[in-house]
Amino acid sequence: MLRAAEAGAVYTVTVDGRPVAELGPHRPRQWIRSDDVVALLATPTDPALLDDVIARDLDAGLDRDPRAPR
Repeated sequence: MLRAAEAGAVYTVTVDGRPVAELGPHRPRQWIRSDDVVALLATPTDPALLDDVIARDLDAGLDRDPRAPR
């Protein structure tokens, strides 16, 4: 299996039929220029993003607001 993965085959590992991981060929790291990272971090975030994430978490059964004091 590892030789096949080294040759390019990709295997999906499942638990009870749910995909949980992939086994495949190693991919070398892709470096990003620091100028590109700075530009990305300077991009404004959607003001509704936090509310969307909280709503998604609440829908998933998580009932703690991450903005609330601990």
